[in-house]
Amino acid sequence: MKRFFFLVCSLVSVVAVAAVTPDVAKAEKQAVTENKTAAAKQKLTAAQVINKNVAVRGGLKAWRAVKTLTLSGRVEGGGKKNTDLPFVMKMERPRMSRLEIRFRDQTALQVYDGEHGWKVRPFLGRNEVEPFTPAEAKAAETWAELDGPLVDYDKKGSKVALVGMESVEGNMAYKLRLTLKNGEERHVWVDAVSFLERKIDGDPRKMDGKLRNVAIYYRDYQTVNGLTMPHVLETIDEGGQKSHKLYIEQVAINQPIEDKLFAKPQLAMSSSFNRPAE
Repeated sequence: MKRFFFLVCSLVSVVAVAAVTPDVAKAEKQAVTENKTAAAKQKLTAAQVINKNVAVRGGLKAWRAVKTLTLSGRVEGGGKKNTDLPFVMKMERPRMSRLEIRFRDQTALQVYDGEHGWKVRPFLGRNEVEPFTPAEAKAAETWAELDGPLVDYDKKGSKVALVGMESVEGNMAYKLRLTLKNGEERHVWVDAVSFLERKIDGDPRKMDGKLRNVAIYYRDYQTVNGLTMPHVLETIDEGGQKSHKLYIEQVAINQPIEDKLFAKPQLAMSSSFNRPAE
């Protein structure tokens, strides 16, 4: 899933502001206290935390049975009107993906065949197929798995360590350090009560002339065909001043996908927006 967020967030941005009323703040404070109490009773290893996470998300057997995943919905496009842009994302094992974002009868594409990536960005007046930049190719190779970084992490060549516990939006979470096969490190925060992911490190971005850390927050978990996954995702830069929100509205598991959709795009190729997830 992280691969999906990387693709979407490379195309859109938005500014968000939130306010909390006194009554809501009081309720949240009480929830924090209850969460801390529950978390304090548990002393788990990193492996135990991950086992519980995979179990509540549907189980290892169920996730291994997923060969393709098709997601569709809308993503905030930013700007003064903050227009919602429809998207379709198709992923297939081992590491293939295709993202389409639609805006004013134009379709932006990002395609990865497991080794090479291409993009088409008509929004910028670039009606041509461009290869991924070295940074985009590296990110695609690192985060290509459709089941996320924790499922079968050991088979993917990753190592995980428990750093400690931290509060994430008022809920205590296990902070895990994930060391990928290529040596890169990411942190994942797993809720101490539900054992669902609450947050994961994103790729740092340069904004306002500064390199800023980015985090992806997972919200609104729903279960589809026995698999539990977030349906609202928000990326927030360091300081919380800018964010993107993405809403997943349809999920299709093991829907057949044509091989040509993961090949180098042909500009005459029809969009798959006419074939939404079922």
